[in-house]
Amino acid sequence: MQHGVRFVTVNYGGWDHHAKIFQSLDKKLPEFDQGFATFIHDMDAHGLLKDTLVVCMGEFGRSPKINKDTGRDHWGPAASLLFAGAGVARGKVVGATDRTGAFVTDTPVKPADVAWTIYDSLGLDPRGEIHTPDGRPVGILDEGRLVTELFG
Repeated sequence: MQHGVRFVTVNYGGWDHHAKIFQSLDKKLPEFDQGFATFIHDMDAHGLLKDTLVVCMGEFGRSPKINKDTGRDHWGPAASLLFAGAGVARGKVVGATDRTGAFVTDTPVKPADVAWTIYDSLGLDPRGEIHTPDGRPVGILDEGRLVTELFG
């Protein structure tokens, strides 16, 4: 951001814990927590968080029940995402699941809503279009909404 970069992706892989999840997360979570918290703190201290959207997410949730291998499997009905900066209210929780974390019970957010919110924060019109190399127009999103509950 300090050098005019508008979009950065950081991949911190190794979260696919289909077996031995507790042993794996005992090592993985402290490392992630320290790195992510330091990153957010540094962005804020340098005034960059005000105009930068930070999103931490995977491509799906994890099953609410431990499997036979002491792990968790892929789960589409519910997931957790973290947003910070760019006007996102600090400490706000949007949505809820049932007591087991299996299904959304309040304020469902669809993948298209997440994409819409990210595009909007980048200054891109989610209803806009891009053009293929041969000039054919393609809509960016045909559904979705800004997740207004995140802001202010």
